[in-house]
Amino acid sequence: MTTMFTEPEERLALREAVRRLAASYGREYIEAKSRSGGKTTELWQDMGRHGYLGVSIPEEYGGGGGGIADLSAVLEEAAAAGAPLLLMVVSPAIVGTIIARCGTEEQKRQWLPGIADGSTTAAFAITEPDAGSNAHQITTTARRDGDRWLLTGRKTYISGVDEAQTVLVVARTEDARTGKLKPALFLVPTDAPGLEYQHIPMDIVSPEKQFNLFLDEVSLPAEALVGHEDAGLGQLFAGLNPERIMGAAFSIGMARYALDKAVEYAKTRQVWKDVIGTHQAVAHPLAKIKIELEQAKLLTQKAAALYDAGDDFAAGEYANMAKYAAGELACNATDVAVHTHGGNGLASEYGLGTILLAARLGRIAPVSREMILNFVAMHTLGLPKSY
Repeated sequence: MTTMFTEPEERLALREAVRRLAASYGREYIEAKSRSGGKTTELWQDMGRHGYLGVSIPEEYGGGGGGIADLSAVLEEAAAAGAPLLLMVVSPAIVGTIIARCGTEEQKRQWLPGIADGSTTAAFAITEPDAGSNAHQITTTARRDGDRWLLTGRKTYISGVDEAQTVLVVARTEDARTGKLKPALFLVPTDAPGLEYQHIPMDIVSPEKQFNLFLDEVSLPAEALVGHEDAGLGQLFAGLNPERIMGAAFSIGMARYALDKAVEYAKTRQVWKDVIGTHQAVAHPLAKIKIELEQAKLLTQKAAALYDAGDDFAAGEYANMAKYAAGELACNATDVAVHTHGGNGLASEYGLGTILLAARLGRIAPVSREMILNFVAMHTLGLPKSY
């Protein structure tokens, strides 16, 4: 008996519906917003109204009751239509998942419905200037002040703070500043006294901006703590595994967009006797990208299936591999697409030049490919730890 891998009919229908909606905005909309300093608020709200932002949020809190596999399919299709939404990686996937899995009932009812329908956007702050990929070096500190918490520290490369109403900050408690990281997670309103953010200029053309975040004795009520202060890494990885899966979906969608553009051009561009796609020097690189695309998709779908099944360790293993494969794919696909177009590949008319640089981000964030290789070498292959 031959068994073929297929997605459920409901997810295929979800993909088609998202594809239609995202295509009605398209790459032109994203680039116009990016170059003018605008925001993709209309698309975000439209996706929320249709229930696409909340597909992985539990039904009792206004979501679709699906999993990360469904949410990653939404982001992949939006990106493939030329209209990706970076904050989907952050608001519903990281923050929404952590609250759903670790938050109190009050926190779930306060935050999840808005995250699901797009009326609330949440940012996520873990990266610090002096920590980089070493999360154990986090120095942002939370100390008790009576029945409240005071947060002090600095974060960097935090996406979309200017669009968010709250930011989930990863900190250490004051008595856990040494030794292994025991993260404590806090929901901090973006208008809280003592919280400031500063735009980081980037060469990437994107409507979502990056920021430095400064916390100076930010006073928070006890209920701002998500989960338990001594819960350890488990509650953090409730959001970081979906982050990697969604990062992979973002890169896959970008690669699909680039490949579709290149294939169409190769089928129609004629400078000699036949269209350029006739020639193996053009056709073979495109065929190779298609193979890499299918490999990355399978890894991503497996990672999402493992996560949704509750196998967090295996999900972490495959989420890292999926993110690695998809990051490499996006870089390769955009490069081949530009090369297929020749000089036209960098002309604004064809919409490839801007994603050539954006694709490079998939090799760096949310975790570098070298750290993923370290993870696979140590956890999958059993090799000695190198750092």
